[in-house]
Amino acid sequence: QVQLVESGGGLVQAGGSLRLSCTASGNMFSFNVMDWYRQAPGKQRELVARITRIGYITYADSVKGRFTISRDSAKNTLFLQMNNLNPEDTAIYYCHVLDFGSWGQGTQVTVSS
Repeated sequence: QVQLVESGGGLVQAGGSLRLSCTASGNMFSFNVMDWYRQAPGKQRELVARITRIGYITYADSVKGRFTISRDSAKNTLFLQMNNLNPEDTAIYYCHVLDFGSWGQGTQVTVSS
């Protein structure tokens, strides 16, 4: 089982930026697919961004052009750079490894208007 720990969330004003990190146990070089999901109050968890071991990346339409996912396998860390945040981005953000079905505990992002 892979353990995941997210960090970097917080309170930011609209238009601001945050960088989320997810540190994984195990050998991240072997993880084929890693994701960032988010869940807003009263809504279903949704996929925000995905990156594969060979660098294929996809984004939800709502974050394209504003969010950037990246991974540093040597440091066992997944990142999500979030720019030009708006109140609709308020949610708990979760790191996920598809290969193992592992989830982190989540980190809260709150964007004020």
